[in-house]
Amino acid sequence: MSQSVTLHRPEHVPWRRRLKARLAVAAARPLLGLAPARLRRLCAFLRRGAAPAGYEQALAARTAVVAVSVRCAGQGCLQRSLATAVLCRLEGAWPTWCAGVRTRPFRGHAWVEADGRPVGEPYPPGYFVPMVKVPPLERQRSGEHPGPG
Repeated sequence: MSQSVTLHRPEHVPWRRRLKARLAVAAARPLLGLAPARLRRLCAFLRRGAAPAGYEQALAARTAVVAVSVRCAGQGCLQRSLATAVLCRLEGAWPTWCAGVRTRPFRGHAWVEADGRPVGEPYPPGYFVPMVKVPPLERQRSGEHPGPG
């Protein structure tokens, strides 16, 4: 069964950002076959040293990824979410990467969140149920020392 998809072309993305987005999309492609536990560990590794991504920053990364990849603009939610997270990481930030299900219709889905809400998704918060979440690490303020453990 085929499904028709209408893609809208996002606004202009500068060529330097477009290049970074292509790199992020290419880096995300081989990750698609990883088991969920390995993918979670890899994302947990990638987030180290990154600041939390704000909503606008994550949305700009998602927009750039969608602009350079037809797959990411269509039904490729896993690659789109991973590429968005990787692009944010290339810029020193990390959104919350999520994989789980959407409720209506019940289907697997992957997305990123920033500032507590899904980024660029056409559904309200609560529509997606995360099963795996990789949020940004809390950054320590200068002068603080890590506690035991």
